[in-house]
Amino acid sequence: MLTYSEMLTLHDAALADTTALVERAARGDLGIATPCEGWDLADLLSHMIGQNLGFAAAVATGDADEAAYAGPDVAPANAVGQWDASAEALRAAFGPADEAAVVRLAEFDIQVTPAVALSMQLLDTAVHAWDVAAALGDTYRPDDAVTELVLDFARQIASRPGGSPGVFGEPLAETGADPWLDALRLLGRDPRPVGA
Repeated sequence: MLTYSEMLTLHDAALADTTALVERAARGDLGIATPCEGWDLADLLSHMIGQNLGFAAAVATGDADEAAYAGPDVAPANAVGQWDASAEALRAAFGPADEAAVVRLAEFDIQVTPAVALSMQLLDTAVHAWDVAAALGDTYRPDDAVTELVLDFARQIASRPGGSPGVFGEPLAETGADPWLDALRLLGRDPRPVGA
């Protein structure tokens, strides 16, 4: 079980990894498809930035309405700046948070601790980093500790009635060969290289 401090460190590293991918994406065509059905890179980055801002507002204040999670319009000229601002908002909110506090996440209509919210954000950051990398024809693999956390959450999400909500597609079966690839499968991603 990761401590809050350990999760902060892992989340910071995942945000930094994602920043590098966003910078690459912004130098190219944001209209290319992503593993998130119906979303191009601009749509995906908008979602990621909106999630960051919504979670940051909720953790900083204890609550934030659904409008706080709305993604902005993203273009090559503003993608990096908007991503950076949202990542810094997350760091500023989670860093000093009281681990025992109660945070309402309006999108899910649940109340959780900042630690649970951070673990959810860590999953989101790592999986969407892979989505961006995949759209760019590359791959992404997080730290082993992040992989373990994401796989555990992915199994919980996939076992819910109706499977994975929102951007997480219909769960695919685990193979047991690789925990990170199994986590992606459980969240509706097919991690096979294009054409395989």
